[in-house]
Amino acid sequence: MRPLLALALPLLALLGACEDQSMRVQGRYEVYGKAPLFPDRAEARRPPEGAVEIGALAREAALREPPQVDAALMERGRQRYEAICTPCHGYTGHGDGMVMQRGFPAPPSYHEDRLRAAPASYFVDVITRGYGVMYPYAARVEPRDRWAIAAYIRALQLSQGARVAEMPDLAEKLP
Repeated sequence: MRPLLALALPLLALLGACEDQSMRVQGRYEVYGKAPLFPDRAEARRPPEGAVEIGALAREAALREPPQVDAALMERGRQRYEAICTPCHGYTGHGDGMVMQRGFPAPPSYHEDRLRAAPASYFVDVITRGYGVMYPYAARVEPRDRWAIAAYIRALQLSQGARVAEMPDLAEKLP
């Protein structure tokens, strides 16, 4: 009887696994379809309260600490600024981009005293959360690129406000 039982148990387990095929082939809801299981009848569910998006903590940490400013970061900032920011802010940061020529309201110039006095973290925050009619770019621009853009904005501010008399090396070379 024992040998027969030892043979029957694996056979029963194997047959029981065949019954579980319905787990792989299940009905599903269509995107934005009706779902009678839920009280609001919508299949799209909100994440539970307190849920944290994958990678969100690392992105937040990257926003707290600015990277070291070097030539590579400035070049990356120039590239990202020209690709993302120039349609509105223009190449020199005066708020005269192509979008303004199409009737959109002009953003403030980076060369206003208020923005010259603002810390770099202010620009990173505006890129992240948006400001006025500018929508947030948090989903489109990585944290390190936000810092790079802020560094490039600071370089634009310095370049547009520079005076030859304040640059002794340059002033000596001019006739």
